[in-house]
Parts: sequence; C-alpha cells; structure tokens
Amino acid sequence: MRLLVRERLFGIGDDYWIEDADGRKVFLVDGKAMRVRDTFELKDAQGRIIVEIKQKLLSLRDTMLIERDGEQLAKVKRKRLSLLRNHYRVTLVDGTELDVSGKILDREFAVDYGGELLAQISRRWLTVRDTYGIDIVREDADAGLLIAVAVCVIVLAEKEHED
Repeated sequence: MRLLVRERLFGIGDDYWIEDADGRKVFLVDGKAMRVRDTFELKDAQGRIIVEIKQKLLSLRDTMLIERDGEQLAKVKRKRLSLLRNHYRVTLVDGTELDVSGKILDREFAVDYGGELLAQISRRWLTVRDTYGIDIVREDADAGLLIAVAVCVIVLAEKEHED
C-alpha cells in the first residue's frame, strides 16, 4: 500500500490528508492546536478516530504515546547511543519492538520488525517539496499504527532539532 502525505506549512493545528496512490483521501492527521502537549488524531475518511497520538508529559526523554480506543497501543522514543543516524524504538504493549531508522528530518527512513521491512517513508519518488510517501510493504501490517509511528518520529526529531 503506497500512501502520499501532503504536509501543510502554515495553519492552525497540524492537519493534513494522507491519500492513496489514486489520489483518494484515506486518512486525516488532525493536529490539536493550543494544547500543553503535542496531540494528534489519525482519522479515516469518514472522520472515525483510528488512533490518538500524544506526547508523554513526564519523561526523561521525549516520548510519544499511541492509543487506540483509550488503551495504550505503543510508546515511541529515541534510542540511546545512536550518534550517526536517527534511531527510534517503538515498544508495543505486548512487548514487541519496532525499529525506526534513517534520516527522519529528510523524510527518508524505514520501520522494521526483527530486520524485516514493514514500511518505507521517502521523498525520493516525489517532486513536490512538502510531500512524502509511506510505502507499507506487508499487506497484513496495521496501516494506522505505521502512519502513527511515522508522525511520532517526525514530531520527536523536529523537537530535538529545535532544541
């Protein structure tokens, strides 16, 4: 499944659509403005909330939480001791860990599980400046979770870059 993300540079909140390969709007990333912490909702085209993404308020390292139906689904934070490239670890509630690595700020990174590629995020295929693609490799992968992971690591990398 190949998805296209068109980020908005300016606006209240961080809202943007994710389209499929045919240009149909599939998901909305609904950024909540005027909040103490970064908060997003990933919604389907009908407006139903797929997952909620929240910055964890009290933690030693910046951490984002992904929730589904009010229950925590995953925790995303930067890996320790990763000096050369951006590395993030996604820990699911069942203990499963996903690895995210690459050039996050350039929108060139991968999400994998145990060395198996789950999704590739890239601008390489595209010519539009503020657009990048999410290529979900496995058909049985949770698209909502992988999109949420991409949003989380981008938000965390941008915060780290600002500091």
